[in-house]
Amino acid sequence: MTDDTLSRPTVHALLSDGTTVCIRPTTPGDHKQLRGFYEGMSPENLRLRFFAASRRSAAMAADRACAPPRPGYRALLAETKDHVIGLAEYETGEDTKSAEISIAVADGLHHRGVGTLLLEHLVSAARAAGITTFSADALSENHEILRLFADLGLRTARRFEGPEVRCTVELGEDDTYLTAVEARGRAAGVASLEPLLRPDAIAVIGAGRRPGSVGRAILHHLHTGGFTRRLFAVNPSVTSILGVPSYPSVGALPKIPDLAVVAVPAAAVPAIAEECGKAGVRALLVVSAGLDSAQAESLMAACRTYGMRLVGPNCLGISNTDPHFSLDATFAADHPRPGTAGVAVQSGGVGIALLDGLSRLGIGVSSFASLGDKYDVSGNDMLQWWESDGRTELALLHLESFGNPRAFSRTARRVTRRMPVLTVDAGRTDAGRRAAASHTAAAATRTMTRQALFTQAGITATRSVGELLETAALLHSQPLPTGTRVAIVTNAGGAGVLSADACAEAGLSLPPLTPEVVDDLLAVLPDGAAVGNPIDATAAVTEEQLRDCVDRIMRYQGIDAVLLALVPTAVAAATGDDLIRSLTRAPGRRERPVAAVRLEQDLPVRLLPATDGSTVPSYAEPQAAARALAHAARRAAWLSRPDGTIPELAGVDTPRAQAVAETYLAAHPNGGWLDPRTCAELLACYGIPQLPWAWAETEDEAVIAAERLRGADGRVVMKAHWPGLLHKSQQHAVHLDLQGDSQVRAAFRDFETRFAGLLTGVVVQPLAARGTELFAGVVQDEVFGPLVLFGLGGTATEVLADHAARLAPLTDHDVHDLITAPRCAPLLFGSEGGGPVDLQGLEQLLLRLSRMAGDLPQLAEADFNPVLATPGGVSVLDARVRLLPRRPQDPYLRRLR
Repeated sequence: MTDDTLSRPTVHALLSDGTTVCIRPTTPGDHKQLRGFYEGMSPENLRLRFFAASRRSAAMAADRACAPPRPGYRALLAETKDHVIGLAEYETGEDTKSAEISIAVADGLHHRGVGTLLLEHLVSAARAAGITTFSADALSENHEILRLFADLGLRTARRFEGPEVRCTVELGEDDTYLTAVEARGRAAGVASLEPLLRPDAIAVIGAGRRPGSVGRAILHHLHTGGFTRRLFAVNPSVTSILGVPSYPSVGALPKIPDLAVVAVPAAAVPAIAEECGKAGVRALLVVSAGLDSAQAESLMAACRTYGMRLVGPNCLGISNTDPHFSLDATFAADHPRPGTAGVAVQSGGVGIALLDGLSRLGIGVSSFASLGDKYDVSGNDMLQWWESDGRTELALLHLESFGNPRAFSRTARRVTRRMPVLTVDAGRTDAGRRAAASHTAAAATRTMTRQALFTQAGITATRSVGELLETAALLHSQPLPTGTRVAIVTNAGGAGVLSADACAEAGLSLPPLTPEVVDDLLAVLPDGAAVGNPIDATAAVTEEQLRDCVDRIMRYQGIDAVLLALVPTAVAAATGDDLIRSLTRAPGRRERPVAAVRLEQDLPVRLLPATDGSTVPSYAEPQAAARALAHAARRAAWLSRPDGTIPELAGVDTPRAQAVAETYLAAHPNGGWLDPRTCAELLACYGIPQLPWAWAETEDEAVIAAERLRGADGRVVMKAHWPGLLHKSQQHAVHLDLQGDSQVRAAFRDFETRFAGLLTGVVVQPLAARGTELFAGVVQDEVFGPLVLFGLGGTATEVLADHAARLAPLTDHDVHDLITAPRCAPLLFGSEGGGPVDLQGLEQLLLRLSRMAGDLPQLAEADFNPVLATPGGVSVLDARVRLLPRRPQDPYLRRLR
């Protein structure tokens, strides 16, 4: 089997110190380099590698690695700036499931992760080739190689044989290995961003003498924004700009900058990038826009060749408010306010709005990155930076695309357990795959896919920049609620009603107060107060009475949050802001979140400072407050639930399923929809239950099949089939309720007449018992991977659109969410008076569907509709599966975009 390394022969990745290296298969043209690589090793390094300090061994090793490709052998080299710095090889023997490996790293480059990175890529290639075990012999004194195997994250066994040790590594992928790879990638990624966000010297290339240029604006921001390290301009026409020394070229600078800001016309960007790389610049910020494909390719080639991380192009810039490395390399109107929110956006306009909003709220920014066209540095990189910077407490994202959603999801799941991660779900109206041919593909819009990613990763997804800021204000200032129960306190009945409606629409509940609490509140409120929920204290309430009311409701354990819906009156002596501050100094206020609604407020949201240094969010609209509280409640629920697990499944035959897929694609190189027999064979590999059926190609065969399959009532169903037929009901290609041989024959002849030239056979099934008709399916998204869908089935599945979706692989929590999320869920739990359907059977069906999608990258679509669910079991009545010639991908393999 061909792995992803062959489809992408050159892969760039990061070493532990943030250095970029190229990893690729060896070729015969590498012989000279590889021989020089070995000949440059010290005698001690050669001895540890070959068990003898022989130059002849080095020559033989180069010969072996550069020989023509052969089955069972793979060699990967690591190089930087065209110099080989490491080599890793495997070779199988008679047992094609096991391979011997060897690793060599150049002198002076040990302890930088070269060997580990090569081994990770070799593991990925071996898995794709069906290899399950690596073995290696090493001298027992070779502590570095032994530590490499021990720290890899895979199960390793050692057997000592005199001065040598035999290491055996099992290649089965599990969470332990993924976590270890993730940790190494996080450390390398953060190190690679140091020259970008904590540079010791910066050069702005393209700053002009005249006001109004982007380069000049960025230079001004750097000069006035607190950057205390070395700052240069590059402009051949002047010697100084804004008091900053200017030089004619990057090579003429007195100190090589860590970061170069490029603000030149698009046509000049590739040459500038090449010049920066040759000079030793470590990071580029390219704000220039309008690069064509050739210019973009040249820019990326320079960055990868010389190991420079890149933000942009076509971006607003970056900033870091760390007092030790403060920099503002943006052309926004104002400097960002220092604070605790990390911000990464693709849109410069959204970035300006978020910077302004966070500054106005007083939350401020820890670091900001406008990613623009996002050629390199991504939201995943920034999440890792914020996780480790010691300053960020809140992460805000606006991403229009995802380079590696599954890696992003793993990172976000980890980060969001430490801090809230919020995003704007942009592009919700995209119609997605309009040409979708099946129910599954029609339902799987890009919006649904993104929402599945956000939900499973614990990301708080909002619908607008305004909602993002409103939610950030509450999450920044208030504790999380333990549930969705809200008490509303108001001094105006109308404001209370509006707030109650908003809470209900947001999915929050307004529980009635207990008689004891009602009596307690009536004792402090004026006559005429209505103590329900909302609590209407009336316009006559004084500040003291209102404070007593809030004090008492905050102590009530039957609510999770308090919403104050207040309007200014002449009764309270304090002003509006002072009144809110006074009311929120209640005992226990830190146990539950408090939010205020003030209809007269001019700004959508404000954070009102309290005397103790805390803040309270105040909203102009009750809907905004309710949405923020609902987001906080969902985050609390996500945090309270332990990580899900992927259950073990009995009766799964993955090798057989892969053979079925490969056999079909060998006969159909362009892929297609499986015929009923092949489809049934594939489902049987995963133990997916199907209603009994038979295939018939003649009228007599149909009669025989019907006779065999008739149930107690003697009725059967006949379905026409021909390649490409998908929606049988729309084509009137189904006959139901057939009784007796004559009706079976008539139905077959009808199909022969109407579908002459198309019909290849029929499927005969017993008439299914009554039950709930459901839909289950999977679609392989080219970016996000397999997406599993579930919901109400039958002929109206697309019209009713009652579907939920989760990205595979499904955990036990994901399956529970899939079953309970659709509107039809109450039917499954027996809400209509009958008993619940076989819920365990439904869970198994979805888990097995997820496993099939994960095992088979060739699986483009699977469509089970209807799936019949009864108290006695679950079975698929109709299944369609489409395969495409796709190669397996390793979404967790460390590599740069």
